[in-house]
Amino acid sequence: MPSIVLAPIKFVSISADSTVNIGDVLQITPKSTNKTYAGGGGGNTGDFSVSVSVFSVTNTFDSDLNDSSNMANN
Repeated sequence: MPSIVLAPIKFVSISADSTVNIGDVLQITPKSTNKTYAGGGGGNTGDFSVSVSVFSVTNTFDSDLNDSSNMANN
């Protein structure tokens, strides 16, 4: 089913492993996965982002051996 996109679109960064979808989609499967640790407000994105963190602790302890088994078709 076709869709109409009425909002402005802004592409900040597109690389070889990016996914850009405009319109309808049934399923999007990532080609790769990774794990990132960031403190309070570390992952904020946008044009006018404000983050006030008085105290921030990032727990990096990971007890399991496997996080994601990504089986994508390349």
